[in-house]
Amino acid sequence: MTELLPPTVTTPPPVHLWDLEDVPEMEFDPFLARQLREEPVSRIRLPYGTGHAWLVTRYEDVRLVTSDPRFSRTEVAGKDVTRMSPHQVAANEAVGYADPPEHTRLRRTVAKAFTSRRVDSLRVRARRIADELADTMADHGPPLDLVAHLHRPLPMAVTSELMGVPEPDRPALARCTELILSAAHSREDSERAQQEIQAYFGTLLQSRAGERGDDVAALLAAELAQGHLSEGEAVALAVTIQISGLHAVTNNSANMVYLLLTRPGLWDRLRSDPAVLPAAVEELLRYIPHRRGVGIGRIATEDVAVGEVVIPAGDIVYASYLTANRDPAAFEDPDRIDFDRTDNAHVSFGHGQHHCLAAMLARMESEVMLSTLLRRFPDLRLAVPAEEITWTPRPLIRGPRALPVAW
Repeated sequence: MTELLPPTVTTPPPVHLWDLEDVPEMEFDPFLARQLREEPVSRIRLPYGTGHAWLVTRYEDVRLVTSDPRFSRTEVAGKDVTRMSPHQVAANEAVGYADPPEHTRLRRTVAKAFTSRRVDSLRVRARRIADELADTMADHGPPLDLVAHLHRPLPMAVTSELMGVPEPDRPALARCTELILSAAHSREDSERAQQEIQAYFGTLLQSRAGERGDDVAALLAAELAQGHLSEGEAVALAVTIQISGLHAVTNNSANMVYLLLTRPGLWDRLRSDPAVLPAAVEELLRYIPHRRGVGIGRIATEDVAVGEVVIPAGDIVYASYLTANRDPAAFEDPDRIDFDRTDNAHVSFGHGQHHCLAAMLARMESEVMLSTLLRRFPDLRLAVPAEEITWTPRPLIRGPRALPVAW
């Protein structure tokens, strides 16, 4: 008689509290580093919301979770899942919460604003703006805050021109963005800012009805008039592009300059070999731990094996692009900045259906800012010791509050 074996009982892994404390300057989050090294698929609890989530850290596992249709963004919208901020940053109608085919439909409505031809035309404008800002810097003289004089105004101008936002309205939108994208502010302040920026774009799209143009507001107004988008979808798309285009590039370009001026030899390498700049930007994008925590999660719609773990249906999963970019199985010597790295398929702009639509634009803006600084201020240096640089507290995208420089 065959002996019947008892069913296998799998003990779920422990739940780790990830408190998301700020880490100094460009240091890598020690919690993320430990999970990648010791428990690459683990369970976590974040400071806000309820329950627990899975955290996926390895390069291949991150690519799986962010491209497999069994992991749904739509299922997350509106749910009180464990999360890193006290409020839901994006509206439920936002493209970030959409799955195909809805996601494909939404992205298609604004894709014409991000073609290589459109980015090339914006590059010409960005170079002109950068030179004008450099003129102002030269007139001002050192020392000055590079965030205030370059990293904030250039992305604001480029993103606003892409969007079709008039110049007088731009400072107010920048203030709303700062309130929305920092956990340092109250939930009430953030929600009020969200309401203000949504109301602004609702009015802007109405005012652009019937106009021709290749800016995002004109494209969305046309799609709205033709019934291809609801008003909520059109406004959510506009808000997402405006906020991400301004905030991410401002902080990441400042992070790049900070690293170039504080890591021996990097600035000199670019100064002596300007042709390496595009590769340098890619390597800095890979290396910089730009995000604090993780982004929007996904919910498994069925049991899915990820590495050695089966994630049950209904559980939320967060994928860390930061750890994927530091995975030694994907990048040789990943904790070193190497401008000569030949295989650099980083995932700093995401992966799968939610890969950043504006990646080409963000790369261009960073290249323009760095090339302008190298050409106009080749002797650029920090005006204060590196340890005196102050950093934005509890941000969603990390970056210095100010970057005092001299030349």
